[in-house]
Amino acid sequence: MSTNHYFSESADSELNPKPIPVKLAGQNITLFTDRGVFSPEHLDAGTEALLRQLDTVKPQGRILDIGCGWGPIAIAIAMANPESKVTAIDVNKKCLALTKLNAESLNLKNIHVGLPDEISASDVFDEIWSNPPIRVGKQVLHQILETWLPRLTIGGIARLVVQKNLGADSLQRWISEKFEGYEVSRIDTVKGFRILKIVKN
Repeated sequence: MSTNHYFSESADSELNPKPIPVKLAGQNITLFTDRGVFSPEHLDAGTEALLRQLDTVKPQGRILDIGCGWGPIAIAIAMANPESKVTAIDVNKKCLALTKLNAESLNLKNIHVGLPDEISASDVFDEIWSNPPIRVGKQVLHQILETWLPRLTIGGIARLVVQKNLGADSLQRWISEKFEGYEVSRIDTVKGFRILKIVKN
């Protein structure tokens, strides 16, 4: 039996894209998913909750999507603001291939896709949007946030969606305690998902 998970570095099978209908940035489109990635059959409820923010917020500048999966967050942001520059990262190479495929299928030129280690150490971001991989465990999740939240510009904003039952409130407290000078708040709750906003002051 396979031991690979959607948050591992590789997938068991070759890429076999499957089209699914989704609504992103107010548009009905078709994107491609595959086995071995997170929520391959449909847009998951957490990502959908996070993307509701696009109803009132227009992402600006350099945007980072941590754990991009097959690309719905990066795609939605790139569609919502074609002038933004979106970087989508994941450790799962199948996810990166799908995100590239989806960006190309929509002729989106403002998305860069890569492994975390491929992002230059000098790169900083005006915003982070992420449905972080909670199931990697608390220690790994904390390492991910300790790596990327400091890459926000001064005044930069991160928006994370975390399921309440999977530790959203404790994660909010940890971020508040760990990152001095950051303002952390819960700005929405949608069907059991918390939307956390982190501002780097």
